[in-house]
Amino acid sequence: MTDIRTQALQCRQAAQVLAQLSTAARNDLLQAMARALEEDADAILAANARDLAAAEAKGVGSAMLDRLRLDPVRLAGVAAAVREVALLADPVGQVTRDDVRPNGIRVQKVRVPLGVIAMIYEARPNVTADAAALCIKAGNGVILRGGSEAIHSNTAIAAALKRALAAAGVPEAALTLVEDLRRETMLELLQLSDIIDLAIPRGGEGLIRFVAEHARVPVIKHYKGVCHLFVDADADIEQALGLLIDGKCSRPSACNALETLLVHRDIAGEFLPRAAVALRERGVELRGDDASRALVTDMIPATDADWDTEYLDLVLAVRVVDDLQAAIAHIQRHTSDHTEVIATRTPANAEAFVAALRSAVVMVNASSRFSDGGQLGLGAEIGISTTRLHSYGPMGLEALTVERFVVRGEGQVRA
Repeated sequence: MTDIRTQALQCRQAAQVLAQLSTAARNDLLQAMARALEEDADAILAANARDLAAAEAKGVGSAMLDRLRLDPVRLAGVAAAVREVALLADPVGQVTRDDVRPNGIRVQKVRVPLGVIAMIYEARPNVTADAAALCIKAGNGVILRGGSEAIHSNTAIAAALKRALAAAGVPEAALTLVEDLRRETMLELLQLSDIIDLAIPRGGEGLIRFVAEHARVPVIKHYKGVCHLFVDADADIEQALGLLIDGKCSRPSACNALETLLVHRDIAGEFLPRAAVALRERGVELRGDDASRALVTDMIPATDADWDTEYLDLVLAVRVVDDLQAAIAHIQRHTSDHTEVIATRTPANAEAFVAALRSAVVMVNASSRFSDGGQLGLGAEIGISTTRLHSYGPMGLEALTVERFVVRGEGQVRA
């Protein structure tokens, strides 16, 4: 078994090859990777079935099983996402500043690849392809360390992608899948500050905190998604119901799903009973404060912990608030800096909500489920950052590059 430092060094060397490819060559490579996924569909789905069977035997919860599961439609979506990345504008080489100084030197800022990205993730096998596509498009090498629950799926997907790399003459180490899943190997990987340029963990809060606490390389953090919807006093009730149902029920295991509903006291008597009926028809358990339970008497009493919980399931915390400022104060206290939504017909209230909150994504009359790189026009996202580092919010191609200075002169010296 190759040691992790050797693997990382090989990935760095391969990344230097990728960085020198033209945009057209990298796009052709991604198209070939998408075709390889389609050609290997039967093998990938068979591998995923093995992972699912093992997870079910271990009693893994429904949210994790949903993240792990692939089917022909989802796998086709993975291949389509790789093609979408190929069609995106290439950030590498983009000039973001260009001026001439009084002494005649020309100063430019130019986007270049970060180098080597370490992806550490759980359950979602689509991350294997998404991360590889985004990193390669931006000229980076990628080291993929998935969880044991998806090892067969990840191995099958990586094998298809590596075949495309080899056919294009790119060293396969540009996409390195770590097969040694021991914790000490991951710890060693996170210490390689001379090789790894950025670590991006994706998974549960425990994994992300572990990576952040043990890494010596820069880490993009996103601990959890406690996303809020505030229904203002003058909200369009039908519209607000639509935002609530989509945000909570369309995919409750996603980090952009709603976890807390805040309702203005003046509209609560009309809105909450209707919301409760609609949510319960979809199997949602409601946990409310005293004011909510006075209107919907069979809600489960909410505890203090509910306001900080990412359920990732059909469970919703509900609170009645006195006004917009009370809603803002609640969110400021319990936010995970992910996504917040306001349903309102008052533009001034919408702007006050946006200005008061610092979360990575703030929505006005739009579903929290749009807090996603693909939906925001980034293509397949590599992650969501709630860390104010070089990127904040859903991360696409630009977040996998950095700006450097390129200075052109004619012999000028600084005397």
